[in-house]
Amino acid sequence: MNKTANWNYPTSVHFGVGRIKELPELCQALGILRPLLVTDRGLASAPMTTAVLDALLAAGLGAALFSDLKPNPIEANLEAGLAAYRAGHHDGVVAFGGGSGLDMGKLIAFMSGQSRPVWDFEDIGDWWTRANPRGIAPVIAVPTTAGTGSEVGRAGVLTDERTHTKRIIFHPQMMPRMVISDPALSVGMPAKITAGTGMDAFAHCLEAYCALGFHPLADGIAVEGMRLVAGALKRAVHSPDDLDARADMLAAAAMGATAFQKGLGGMHALSHPVGALYDTHHGMTNAVFMPYVLQFNRSAIEERINRLAAYLGLAKPNFAGFLDFVLELRADIGVPHTLPDLGVDDRQAGLIAQMAVVDPSAGGNPLPLSEADTAAIFAAAMHGRL
Repeated sequence: MNKTANWNYPTSVHFGVGRIKELPELCQALGILRPLLVTDRGLASAPMTTAVLDALLAAGLGAALFSDLKPNPIEANLEAGLAAYRAGHHDGVVAFGGGSGLDMGKLIAFMSGQSRPVWDFEDIGDWWTRANPRGIAPVIAVPTTAGTGSEVGRAGVLTDERTHTKRIIFHPQMMPRMVISDPALSVGMPAKITAGTGMDAFAHCLEAYCALGFHPLADGIAVEGMRLVAGALKRAVHSPDDLDARADMLAAAAMGATAFQKGLGGMHALSHPVGALYDTHHGMTNAVFMPYVLQFNRSAIEERINRLAAYLGLAKPNFAGFLDFVLELRADIGVPHTLPDLGVDDRQAGLIAQMAVVDPSAGGNPLPLSEADTAAIFAAAMHGRL
C-alpha cells in the first residue's frame, strides 16, 4: 500500500517515505529563515542529520545545529539551547529525533520569548495562561523514532534535578505547526531502541484506552494504534528495512500521543520516577511495568480489554489472552521481564512509590492508586510476580 498522505489531525502532517526533502520549503512557508535544528547527541553526527542541515543551508536558510542534551533532558540543557537560539538570531526550530530531541526543540521554541522560569508553565491548572503567546516561535517536528508521538503533542517533558522528577511543561501553542513523518528516517534505529520506542507507543494507546473518563474519539484512535503496533512492531525490530512496518509504527506513535489527552495511568506514573532516578529508557520502562499494571487494574478494565482482544483478533479474545499477547510480544522483541534487568534496584522503592502517586499520570489510572498500591506494583515488577 502507498502510505503517503497529508493529514491535518491534530496538526499538519506530511507523511510518507522521502518527505524529508520538503523541509526547506516548509520552513520558508512558515517564515522560518534561520532555523535551529535541535536533536540529541547520538544523532548529531548521523548522516541523516548532517544531510538535513546541509539541505537547509543549501536552500539559503541560516541554519545551525544544537544537540547538547541528555536522554532525559534537564533545565541546563534548555538554558544552553536558548543561549544557542538567541546567539544565532534564530526565528524558528526544527525539532529532529526521538522524544528528547522533539521535546527540547519544542521547549526552546516555547521559552524563546518568555520572561518567567520554565517551571511556571508546568501542566497544573491554568498555569499555561501565564505565557506570552507572542513569544512562542514556530516549530517543525521531524520524528526519527516511533514512540513518544511528541511531534503531535502540546507539551514537553523536562527533568527537575532538584527533586528528581519529570515535569510536564504545557501550552496549546507548543503544538508543532507542521510535521514531517518520513518512515525512512527510522530505518537506522537499533533493534533495542525500535523495541523500546514501539512499546512506548503501545503503552500510550493502552493507557489512554483504559483511562477514566468518556472520550470515545481517543478510545477509537487508541485501539487502531494498538492494532498497528500488533502487526508491525515485531517486523520493525527483526526486519529494520521494512518501510511498511516503519510507517505503521510512526502512525501508531502519533496516534498514541493524540489519544493520551484522555489520560494515562500506572505504567507512566511508575516509569516517570524510575526514569528520573535511574535514567532508564522511558519506553522500555513502560514495557516492563505493563503486565503488572494490567494485572493490578484487571477488575476495572477486564470488559474493555475483552473488546480490545477481539478487535486485535487474538486467539483468546479475553483478558488472559491479551496478557499472554503482551508477554509474548515483550519476550519476542527483547523487553526485560523485571526491573533488575533494566539496572533498577529496590533501594529507593519507598521514594518511587511516593513519587508515583503524585505523578500527573496517576490520576487517569482505572483504579485509584495509593502509595501501598504503587509499592506493590513496583515489588511485583522487581520480582516478576504476576
